[in-house]
Amino acid sequence: MDKIKAKLQQIKENNLYRQIKYLNKPQDKYTTINNKKVLLMSSNNYLGICNNEEVKKSAIESINKYGLGSGGSRLTTGSYDLHKKLEEKIAKFKGYEDAIIFNTGYMANIGVISAICDEDYYIFSDELNHASIIDGCRLSKGKTIVYKHNDIKDLTNKINEINPKHGIIVTDSVFSMDGDICKLDEIVKIAKKHNLISIVDDAHATGVIGKTGRGSSEYFNIKPDITIGTLSKAIGSEGGFVCANSDIIDYLINKSRSFIFSTALSPAVIGASIKSFEIIENNPYLVKKLKENVEYLCKGLKNIGFDINRETPIIPILIGDEKKAIKISESLLEEGIHIPAIRYPTVKKGEAILRVTLMATHDFCDIDLVINSIKKLI
Repeated sequence: MDKIKAKLQQIKENNLYRQIKYLNKPQDKYTTINNKKVLLMSSNNYLGICNNEEVKKSAIESINKYGLGSGGSRLTTGSYDLHKKLEEKIAKFKGYEDAIIFNTGYMANIGVISAICDEDYYIFSDELNHASIIDGCRLSKGKTIVYKHNDIKDLTNKINEINPKHGIIVTDSVFSMDGDICKLDEIVKIAKKHNLISIVDDAHATGVIGKTGRGSSEYFNIKPDITIGTLSKAIGSEGGFVCANSDIIDYLINKSRSFIFSTALSPAVIGASIKSFEIIENNPYLVKKLKENVEYLCKGLKNIGFDINRETPIIPILIGDEKKAIKISESLLEEGIHIPAIRYPTVKKGEAILRVTLMATHDFCDIDLVINSIKKLI
């Protein structure tokens, strides 16, 4: 216990201490945190679907029909026809032969990588990949080779140097902190050339990029072997998914431990997710409005001295010093704007950021308020 207390004290002294902030209302553009009304500029609810009335109604209808809990793992008693309906919906939305649902995007990543990669595999992983990908690599029996962020030359050199018989290339499509987009078209071509499996995590791309929000495959007009994603961001619900051909999906059902040994997602969550996909399919203006908001914020930040150019709703404002980033974040919260300070280990030491995320439901007046408040504080 003494050692744990000492480590906790060190975290505080290094300005890396984190505390939970509790929301008292839904994740709309305005919510309340600790009973204070704030403009929410930090949610991954990119299309504003979390509190959608149709989505909530679908969740309630699913509870009324199927009950609250799923009652077991997918391979025992936990699979409902509703689960299959969502998997078919996701596969069609993403343009794949088949799909499978996991409890979280995190569990999808560790489940896929650890199931596929045995001792004969090499894993080529972008250095800024999400923690779930990193942990999937660690849990697998494969040999992990980290390549420089979005550096195709470095990736190619490392593949040529090893010349693996079996392997995967795995990357985020939209990187969760920097908000930049991977070079998926080049990655897929390299993977095919070297007979490697290409895997992309579309967590922050689904509902966000591509003309109709179908993610990185639509954005690049090219499809990796496996696309992983989450239902907890633009979809506004909960859970993860994997899209691939039927052989890969069948293999994961039989070999992925995070799928096999988890109680299935509740019917309410599944029903909500199905409705969310329908809303995205039938309302393309949501994706368009989100893109307009991104362009407007980037232009406004440039006007106050930040040269930031992004195509995604994740806008990192580099502060650097952890203590200063915390102070600015706290000052913004006092003014009624919630933008968290992101620090090590999420980002590198000395590279703390304010991570702004936009929703389609924000309007330009909301964004102007944020720009003016940041200008005043920095």
